[in-house]
Amino acid sequence: MSQSGHHLAQLNIGRLAAPVDDPRVAEFMGALDLVNGIGKRSPGFVWMMEGSGEPGRGNTENCIAGDPQFVANLTVWTDVAALEAFVWNTVHRQFYARRAEWFQVMADQHFVMWFVPQTHRPSLDEGLARLEHMRAHGASEHAFGWDWLAEANLWKRQSCTVAAE
Repeated sequence: MSQSGHHLAQLNIGRLAAPVDDPRVAEFMGALDLVNGIGKRSPGFVWMMEGSGEPGRGNTENCIAGDPQFVANLTVWTDVAALEAFVWNTVHRQFYARRAEWFQVMADQHFVMWFVPQTHRPSLDEGLARLEHMRAHGASEHAFGWDWLAEANLWKRQSCTVAAE
């Protein structure tokens, strides 16, 4: 379901189990530069919402609703296959599998994808609006998860349930 002239945007939000400088999330914070660096060098990577550039902080300064533990990851990829390869075929997969160690369980959907024109770089507010739309109306061409994309298959083999995205 790729769209000609478009790229794939994704927003993933979460609330850290502790402040960014707390030892309980130190391993996660320490791996941000590595994982983000792999993402940026991955085939199909287009753009990532950046933070201050301070080592070991990722883009955690881009918090949600003024809560410094409520963080977001917003990226753009050339297509579904590129994002899927990064998520499931790199070290990212190992950190994803351990997310319960560093993040609080969220009751609501916290991951969304949508297509953007190739030159567009979405804002955090735009991503949050897409996520809210999906929560309110379900998956559609406007906002969707892995299960909306017929060509996405790696998430199925990794036992990723919709609630755990």
